[in-house]
Amino acid sequence: MRTTTTYQPKSIEAFKEQLLIWAQQFEDVVWLDSNSYQQDYSNYDAILAVDGFTSIQTDYHEAFNKLKEYQSATKDWIFGYLTYDLKNDAEKLTSNNFDGLRFPDLYFFQPKKLFLFKNNSVEIQYLNYVSDEVEADLSEIETTYPPEKSQKVSNDIKIKLRIHKDDYFKKVEAVLNHIRRGDVYEANFCQEFYAENTEINPLETYFKLNEISKPPFASYIKFHDKYVLSASPERYLLKQGKTVVSQPIKGTARRSDNMEEDKTLKINLENDQKERSENIMIVDLVRNDLSRTAIKGSVNVKELCKVYTFKQVHQMISTVISKVEPVTHPIDIIKSTFPMGSMTGAPKISAMEIIEKLEETKRGIYSGAIGYFNPTGDFDFNVVIRSILFNASKKYVSYSVGGAITAKSNPLKEYEECLVKAKAMREVLEN
Repeated sequence: MRTTTTYQPKSIEAFKEQLLIWAQQFEDVVWLDSNSYQQDYSNYDAILAVDGFTSIQTDYHEAFNKLKEYQSATKDWIFGYLTYDLKNDAEKLTSNNFDGLRFPDLYFFQPKKLFLFKNNSVEIQYLNYVSDEVEADLSEIETTYPPEKSQKVSNDIKIKLRIHKDDYFKKVEAVLNHIRRGDVYEANFCQEFYAENTEINPLETYFKLNEISKPPFASYIKFHDKYVLSASPERYLLKQGKTVVSQPIKGTARRSDNMEEDKTLKINLENDQKERSENIMIVDLVRNDLSRTAIKGSVNVKELCKVYTFKQVHQMISTVISKVEPVTHPIDIIKSTFPMGSMTGAPKISAMEIIEKLEETKRGIYSGAIGYFNPTGDFDFNVVIRSILFNASKKYVSYSVGGAITAKSNPLKEYEECLVKAKAMREVLEN
């Protein structure tokens, strides 16, 4: 049983920061923040889940069935992540690339303590409530003060490239050869930037990354010694009742401080035929994925190639919606659409096989998803992009970026787009 309390802090923004600092005492932490970004289908402005009562951790073998059993048995809020490598459970695929991060393929927990932000109030739900526990925690949170912020979030970090520029061009050319042969017509090829023997302050790093980007699907994860600091602008999949929503991003343009130039960059993206064709290919793939669990005839493209503006970039986003029967299990909806088309390519399985051979790093949680299931089986997950990943025990820091390669791709422009996407993470890590 959960006990519910409503609380109205004097300042929502100050309380958010105090709450996240207070949360660091726990081994299991998931923080999700919309940064007050106005969007359809939003359930909450922000959520904090901490202190695992039960949890599930597994590799990809039978991972979706194990998650289904756990979610069905728990019938409560559960928070966690799905790594990209669950593709090996959804399809007959493998992941053999180097893995410096060593995250479990799947991790979810049932939080004892839950804070749900909506407008100017916070709904607090505690599991197995002990008298005065909420009041004692609120008193502690309200008297938590941020430590003196340093100019640096880390020691001096030397970022290395897993794939150097010339090799990147060769690999993109290899993808283009596959496209010319008809093996695929789009593949999302990614590369890793990393640092070894490095320590960072995860929370301070997250605060700085979030401040630079202010994205609608930001998240901070702490699972024991493993951290995800995410400034994701992309929703993977949401379920509200019978409605399922996917919002793939394909198409990126940089921002400019010059207002006129910025406006031109946005207009150019809106009219860029290559970017539009990338987006439309993935929309077709998403429609096909959603149709596997949808009520016949219910898959609908609500928005096609609409450009949205964020602090760092302009992005081309489409919105695809379907309806499902009440008896359809939420995990089946996720498994039938995973991994998300925006991070794979089309046809999906061929694209995943090709990028597995050409990429140098196991993607892990990068291009996976972070989110939650509520007690009724509704869910909301982001796409893990624009994210810094950190294994504190291994002192290994990583971030990856990628782009969709199509027949019209220019390797140099693809490389430059990767650098635009990597800009915020690099700025934060290299100060």
